[in-house]
Amino acid sequence: MLFQSDDTALSRRLLKLTSLLDVAKAMSAERDLDLLLPLILYEASKVVEADRCSLFIMDRERNELWSKVAQGSKNEIRLPVGSGIAGQVASTGAVINIPDAYADERFNRSFDTSSGYHTQTILCVPMRDASGDVTGVIQALNKRNGRIFDAEDEELLLALGANAAGAIENALLHEEINRLFEGFVSASVVAIEARDPSTAGHSERVANLTVALAQALEHTATGPYANIRFSPMELQELRYASLLHDFGKVGVREAVLVKAEKLYPHELDMLRARFQVARKDLQLQSYRRRIAAVKLRGDKAMAEIEAEEEARLGEELKRLDEVLEFTLVCNRPTVLAQGGFERLQDLAQLTYADAFGQDRPLLQPQEVRSLSITRGTLSPDERREIESHVDHTYRFLSQIPWTRTLRRVPEIAYAHHEKLDGTGYPRAIPSKTIPVQSKMMAIADIYDALTASDRPYKKAVPHTLAVDILSREASSGQLDRDLLTVFNEAEIVRKVMNRAK
Repeated sequence: MLFQSDDTALSRRLLKLTSLLDVAKAMSAERDLDLLLPLILYEASKVVEADRCSLFIMDRERNELWSKVAQGSKNEIRLPVGSGIAGQVASTGAVINIPDAYADERFNRSFDTSSGYHTQTILCVPMRDASGDVTGVIQALNKRNGRIFDAEDEELLLALGANAAGAIENALLHEEINRLFEGFVSASVVAIEARDPSTAGHSERVANLTVALAQALEHTATGPYANIRFSPMELQELRYASLLHDFGKVGVREAVLVKAEKLYPHELDMLRARFQVARKDLQLQSYRRRIAAVKLRGDKAMAEIEAEEEARLGEELKRLDEVLEFTLVCNRPTVLAQGGFERLQDLAQLTYADAFGQDRPLLQPQEVRSLSITRGTLSPDERREIESHVDHTYRFLSQIPWTRTLRRVPEIAYAHHEKLDGTGYPRAIPSKTIPVQSKMMAIADIYDALTASDRPYKKAVPHTLAVDILSREASSGQLDRDLLTVFNEAEIVRKVMNRAK
């Protein structure tokens, strides 16, 4: 009988040790503290056959223990190191094993009183890291079947605590890395928007739309994306790429980045000043003609000469003002009616006399070229400079030592302006080489650029028109038609807007 009892005890111990190894593997693989802590408590209760367990982590800055999760409690618990049983274990590093809680003066009965729980036996052990420092405490309550915790329980719980300490340290380090990345990304978005305040909120909105579209693919049962699923870390990777997709704009000249009209403000000031000089020149020529006419026709014709010149000068000034007004219309980010640009070429032939009497062109060649821009406000060189922000973004993001799970952030951000038909930029790559994440971001980016609040260089368009524009781009082979269908049918915009409220 004794042999059978020893054999049973040995089998039970072997089973517990095997369980500890399995638990150690599971804990080392878990990086989410909210999932790791309940796992530790569940396994601790199982290993020492306790009714419930609590886990306290050392907060060295505040010299406190804190419990994010405890079986039987929904609230976070904080207590000073040295206070209570757990506090004493944290302070001394010694195991406390109490066979009768109410007979021990160190036991605080207030928890039992407030919770209605009756504590009988307590086993509290330190959790030590690889260097031997106490990083927390595991506390087991009430050995099952009315028994007391023994030396074997102490040994097993200490072993589990050592594994738990390493796993918790890794999870906390993982959280710190995540907070570091979050802080870096947030600061980067602030830097982007500081360059161009008119686009404030664009990066965040694009990220929200893109991630929502990725999540909606989980419910897609047909089509090429029916089996696409993104893990939480892949969604985080996509979110970071979306938030940082425009970071390269910090490498674009601010004047080009916020250019609201075809001429820069200083160029427009010079043009206006030139028209003022031309105006003075017309007036001077008029006075010269008056003097010459009086000499020829005599003083008696003065009134008639004045009337003639006032009428002529008025017509000349009116034509000059009309030319200036037409020039100002050309300067706006609009497409001129048919024949408008041809008239600019004609106006380029107009001259005026400067202060030295030299004939000068009323419109400079560079001004004519800028005013003749057919779309938007940017010249071809300026548009290439704006487009270079994607290369800047990729180079910047490639310098960051991303974690393994975030390593594709630069690649995803790099392709958000590529088109399925190979007409995108900066690499003009074909559809099959564009990451699906980038294809989703392209839809979100264009939608927000169209519907965002008025900017100096464009007006916002309503949702229905934006969807129509996206549909036309999908029909022409530039955007992914299947992804756009999900974007529309899943009502991504409405869902994102509702979350923001």
